[in-house]
Amino acid sequence: MKKIKIVKSEKLKIKNKTSGLLNSTHKKYFSRGLALFLTFNFSLLSLSCGKYSFTGTTLDPNIKTITINTFTTSAAGGPANLTLTFTEKLKEYYQRYTNMKVVPSNGDIVLEGSITGYDVLPVAATASDQAAQNRLQVTVQVRFSNSKDETKNFDQPFSFYQDFPANQTLTQSESRLVPKIQDQLVLDIFNKTAADW
Repeated sequence: MKKIKIVKSEKLKIKNKTSGLLNSTHKKYFSRGLALFLTFNFSLLSLSCGKYSFTGTTLDPNIKTITINTFTTSAAGGPANLTLTFTEKLKEYYQRYTNMKVVPSNGDIVLEGSITGYDVLPVAATASDQAAQNRLQVTVQVRFSNSKDETKNFDQPFSFYQDFPANQTLTQSESRLVPKIQDQLVLDIFNKTAADW
């Protein structure tokens, strides 16, 4: 019986050595494959990052700073802090989604402009010729200057709106509508300036 136990233990040792060889062989091929995969992906990434980033911007990598001057208003109406909150939303968005530093003056790119429209318009009429819905529309005239590539400069309006029921006053709806309108305007301006859409 002792002889059988010795044979069994020798078989186990041989089996363990063989599986150890397979494991080390698999590990060697796996690590080589992983290294090759990572090297290939890194190469592709470094080749394609000339003017594109993970945030979707197509800004020239030489652009490091942005100046966003406080927007003015020539529109009648709107909250007293409309221009200030709009300017701050723009600054926050560029800081969050680009690597640019916001500077008070002489940035590589400059954004400035004016809120030119803050209008309440009737949208849908009822059978008695009264508005069933009203629309708050905000228009912003934006001037964009790019010191690194002047072909990207523009001066154009951006507008967005939100509808609200006619049985509500603007005062009742304004605090809910204005932030949504500002967010969309900021996104549209960002897409035009940084994503080149």
